Amino acid sequence: MDGIAQLEVHRAALTGHCYRMLGSLVDADDAVQETMVRAWRGFDRFDGRSAARTWLYRIATNVCLDALSDGARRARPMEEGPRGTVDDVLDTRPGARWLEPIPDARAVPEDADPAQRVLFRESIRLAFVAALQHLPPKQRATLLLTEVLGWSAAEVADSLATTVPAVNSALQRARATLEAQRPAETPVVLTDEQGKLVDRYVQAFERYDVDALAMLLREDAIISMPPHALWLQGQASIKKWMLGPGAPCKGSRLLPTAACGSPAFGQFRAAPGGGHNAWALIVLELSGDRIAAINSFLDVETLFPTFGLPLILPA
Repeated sequence: MDGIAQLEVHRAALTGHCYRMLGSLVDADDAVQETMVRAWRGFDRFDGRSAARTWLYRIATNVCLDALSDGARRARPMEEGPRGTVDDVLDTRPGARWLEPIPDARAVPEDADPAQRVLFRESIRLAFVAALQHLPPKQRATLLLTEVLGWSAAEVADSLATTVPAVNSALQRARATLEAQRPAETPVVLTDEQGKLVDRYVQAFERYDVDALAMLLREDAIISMPPHALWLQGQASIKKWMLGPGAPCKGSRLLPTAACGSPAFGQFRAAPGGGHNAWALIVLELSGDRIAAINSFLDVETLFPTFGLPLILPA
């Protein structure tokens, strides 16, 4: 296997790592590309004392730290302003950098064992990645290298050019911050009942049975629609939205996909002349036997090709 091929087999693992660091697939792809360039240029100096993937993770982590030097972070609408009402205007927040979804297949290496696959999918959940964005970059890197990749404090210290006590201190502070954020524990392996819940969601949405949809939601469920800043909370508000401004979604079709370790769907709205046009990438967050959040990402021209979804469904 030549040098380039040796690097390419690690692309999914690196993409997942950079996505956790940066909260954006576009930014993660850029970081991985820069990682590959740096690795290729320095390949003749790779001494083989560590695994190639470990060496690449070190490079990728430092690429991400460079990218995060401006202090900007990715966020969700729920973090950027108070919850809205159905009567609020849909607008975008100038300068906002929204958290973006990632296809599971782009972030979870095919060669990972079953336990690793579960861990990698858990670590790309929207709520978890959003919580990570509240950590200073080096704390974020420390937490991910230890908690997700299983590195020792000494390995992290060597990678980040710091000391073991500094790593342990950063890890303690990072865990405390995450605990305060309390990211939702959306399961990545659904129970039979949760699988049926998702099926009922699809059936109710395609029938546009808003009463049935509302019954599937938690009382405090949230709906958001990036890049719009508006977010709504509660069964009643979501139901009112779907019967009001969201009513053009009646007649939609949903195509299943997998994003951020969660059930996800490409939503296609009925077109006036027949067929259906891409409208949103929906990522569900589940809590027990109910849906806790509906995340509708509207940048379909970027997202749908990334997820292998068409932009038009013919009649």
